[in-house]
Amino acid sequence: MISIIVPVYRVENYIAQTIDTVVQQTYPDWELILVDDKSPDGSVEAAEKKIATLPDPVADKIRIIKKPVNEGAAKARNTGLDAARGRYIAFLDADDLWDKRKLERTLSYMEETGAGFVFTAYHFGDENARPTGKVTRVPKTLTFKQALTRTVIFTSTVLLDTAKIDKSLMRMPDIGSEDTATWWQILKSGVTAYGLNVPLVIYRRPKQSLSSNKLTAIKRIYGLYRNVAGLSAPSAVVHMAGWAWRATMRRVREDNGTDTE
Repeated sequence: MISIIVPVYRVENYIAQTIDTVVQQTYPDWELILVDDKSPDGSVEAAEKKIATLPDPVADKIRIIKKPVNEGAAKARNTGLDAARGRYIAFLDADDLWDKRKLERTLSYMEETGAGFVFTAYHFGDENARPTGKVTRVPKTLTFKQALTRTVIFTSTVLLDTAKIDKSLMRMPDIGSEDTATWWQILKSGVTAYGLNVPLVIYRRPKQSLSSNKLTAIKRIYGLYRNVAGLSAPSAVVHMAGWAWRATMRRVREDNGTDTE
């Protein structure tokens, strides 16, 4: 079974679509864990309303865990991880959407390659999750050393096998860019991630996105190099320069309407 973990916070307008994108999957053996991070809006009510419209066999596969206090996405995902019953773990952000074959194709690719960690290419979408024509492509494999030069693994594309990767490595640290930190700590243990270069996810990017704050992003990435990768300050600066170059070139390709890598 695949356990799908979704943090729920201020996603009242998206959560019904999120549930739909899971229910419509061609792979049937899943459970959906919605972790309410003490959302102040009507997210939980919207989720409950949507679940009430589903037939019992489907609705029974969905759980809502209500946290007593807001602790952020990392701890919400960890709460979902603790509650997961499946061998496989998939993360989905509540504002992103999946191709209906996402679970089927990633699990098939995992079995084909013998991988314990699979991620896919993805579409960029607008605030309505309409694909913009920009696609991030992914390499066939990614080691820890290679991951330090690029941030190509997107949370909603990932599938992990708990039979091959200890669950403790999947727990997200409560720091900025907690998802990237998690992929690095898994890869640092010697795991190789396998990329399925097929876009099976739509990454919704609202016009006012937190990730657009470049100075904040730079500070987060530097912190990852120092505190997660364990690099010295000079080495972190060198890696930051390479990261900035790749990010700039990627943006140029995006602006030109070409695929990114």
